[in-house]
Amino acid sequence: MIDLYSSPTPNGHKISIALEEMNLPYNLINIDLSHDKYKDSNFLSISPNGKIPAIFDNENGISVFESGAILIYLAEKTNTFIPSDKLNRFMVLQWLFFQTSGIGPMQGQSNVFLEYFPEKLPSVIKRYQNECIRLYGVLNKQLEDKEYICGDISIADFATFPWVNLYKWAGLEITDFSNIKNWLQRCNERPALIKGLENPIWKNNKQEDIRIGKKMIGGG
Repeated sequence: MIDLYSSPTPNGHKISIALEEMNLPYNLINIDLSHDKYKDSNFLSISPNGKIPAIFDNENGISVFESGAILIYLAEKTNTFIPSDKLNRFMVLQWLFFQTSGIGPMQGQSNVFLEYFPEKLPSVIKRYQNECIRLYGVLNKQLEDKEYICGDISIADFATFPWVNLYKWAGLEITDFSNIKNWLQRCNERPALIKGLENPIWKNNKQEDIRIGKKMIGGG
């Protein structure tokens, strides 16, 4: 059994999606990000950075934090959603890291400055939105003639989908990215993937999300 420490965020949903797709049993521990009470010694022993997601594998006593590392761990544990041959394995890994170092941080900052930051800084918002659009263009090209990012569905898709699926939240549009639109549709038709988006469920309450987001950045 896997203990999953998570919240209804794109990074949290990466892991619940993977667990559902891999058919791994897990115990969801829903972390309330609106206060710091969850950052006790037990949680910090599993996630030293004090962030979600994090997992504890009760089968072997291993704990893992950072979403990319968790996805690799789960893929290797189950021998699924990551190729065994070196060439295709590194194809998946590079697109996984493309998300964790590119789309995630840039779209996250776009969210912060568009919705959470106490001051509206149009030039800063535009800078992050423009970089998101550039990254979307890279992803759109990669998806040409492919059903999923690396051909077969993989942990690269599990990492990227929860972020791109919320493109509107960052003030983005995908009108010019037909491959991304088709990929999002395919992902949204996978029952296990959609179940992962519901653990924990995102209530889509924008006012409450903004309140929590402002508190997390010290703006309210």
